[in-house]
Amino acid sequence: QLRLVESGGGPVQPGGSLRVSCAVSSFSYDGFDLGWFRHAPGKQREVVACIGSRNGDTYYKDAVKGRFTISLDKARNTLYLQMDSVEPGDAALYYCAVDRRCDSTWSGEQFWGQGTQVTVSS
Repeated sequence: QLRLVESGGGPVQPGGSLRVSCAVSSFSYDGFDLGWFRHAPGKQREVVACIGSRNGDTYYKDAVKGRFTISLDKARNTLYLQMDSVEPGDAALYYCAVDRRCDSTWSGEQFWGQGTQVTVSS
């Protein structure tokens, strides 16, 4: 049974860096791609980034382009999101998720984990 377990969230100062991880178990990389979405109180859920599990193609939300990097280590069955130059607007609960092909329409609605909290404050 597919299981996604996020970790690595916590406090970070504006301008700082944080890496969140997602341990992936019982997942078939054939036909599904992985990514991250986030949800902050009072805001709509939004996709942050996704990555093609076979071709490595990536998609990023405009607001995080150049600051966040998504990567997938298949040997370790771990998905990462490296967050640099963090801004206050990045504070949210970050979810690791699975959905069909990664592109601008990827939603992460097929399956997701329990989330890891990222707080941004000085």
